Parts: sequence; structure tokens; C-alpha cells
Amino acid sequence: MNAAMHWLTRLFGSGSKGASFPRTCNICGYQGRFQAAGKPKRIDARCPKCGAAERYRLLALWLDRHGGFLRDANVLHFAPEAGLTALLKRWVGRYESADIMPGRADRVLNIEAIAVPDASYDGVVCSHVLEHVDDAKALKEIYRVLKPGGVALIMLPIIEGWARTYENPRVSTPEERKRHYGQSDHIRYYGADVRDRIKAAGFVLDEFTAEGEDVLTYALQRGEKVFIATKPR
Repeated sequence: MNAAMHWLTRLFGSGSKGASFPRTCNICGYQGRFQAAGKPKRIDARCPKCGAAERYRLLALWLDRHGGFLRDANVLHFAPEAGLTALLKRWVGRYESADIMPGRADRVLNIEAIAVPDASYDGVVCSHVLEHVDDAKALKEIYRVLKPGGVALIMLPIIEGWARTYENPRVSTPEERKRHYGQSDHIRYYGADVRDRIKAAGFVLDEFTAEGEDVLTYALQRGEKVFIATKPR
């Protein structure tokens, strides 16, 4: 291995080696080196024992510190990822998953027009979904199906340095969307004004941010957020 490759391997990790610092997975309890993952590679991204990514560990941290009220809650999870599904099933009172594609979840539901009665759920989990859909319609529907006092836990790609969300109606092909938004099935990249979009649906908004010692201990992405959107009583 030449000097350049040796340096890159140490920086980004290779295979199961991960980065140079031991971490703790607050989901499965593993302690040790994490794996690099993603394109481009993110160091210390994945727990080698349970496979949890950074955003799973961040949500788990919020649940552990603030989510006790969900222990008896009826929660709907859109576009379920296996890691989050396992976490939420252990945590919430009654768990249901939903996806627009048959066979991917417990229920076939369109987040832009959720075919359930008003005030059906205590909580909705929406992790990296809104960038794929008409978010104004989706947020209004999430608000509608939540009970008064219910919460939506929202995670999404955001660049805080941008005042406004980037959307371009001329971007239409998968190749163009990947170039503009980083993924072929994304239709926007959020800026700081995502808060206004969430509040426009009627929510009261709070935030939980990956920062300080938590980033170092659990290998979180610095500044990543869980948006906690509450439907007023």
C-alpha cells in the first residue's frame, strides 16, 4: 500500500475497521470501533454489531432522554428502515409502519393523503421522507392524523447555512436530481426555512441537536437534528 492509500485508509476506514476512536452504540450497547459507511464515506457511521447509523443513534438518544411519554403511545412510522423499526418496536406502546409501496410495511399509505381518520395516532415518525414528497401536503396530513398533544419526529437532510430550501422545477430526471440534491429520488435540499414549513402546518416546533460530548461518545453527525413537531392541545 502506498503512502496516500495508507493515509486514506486510516482516515476513512476500510471494511470493518472504521475510524481510530472507540465509540458507544446507545441502541445495542456495543463499545469499540465503528465502521465507515455511505458515499462518500462517513467515518464512524455504522455500529458493527447492530448496523445502526448516526441518525438512529441520535433518535435513540432523544427517546431515552425525552420520549418516555411514548411508552404507551400509538405510533405510525413512514417508510420504515429496519434499524429504526427495531428501535421503535422496543420503545413505543403500539407500532405501525406505512409505505406507499405494497409489501414494505404494515400498511399501504400515501403520506400526502393518509387514508386514516383524524386524530388516530399519538406519534408519527418521519425520517428522511419529506425530501421525497410534496412536503406541504405531507405535513398537513401528519398534523391531521395526530391527536391533540401528539408529536411528529422529523429528520431530513438540511444545510443550516442556506436560509432557503433549494428546489428547482427544471430538475426532473434521476441523474439531475442526484447532481442537484445528492440522491436520484430527492426533490429538494432543505435550508433553515424548513422550520417555517413545519410550523405552517400548525405545529409547535422544538429541536434536538447532536452536539458536544454526545457527538464524541455516540459518533453522531455534528449538528444533525431531530425536529419535534407537536400538535397543540
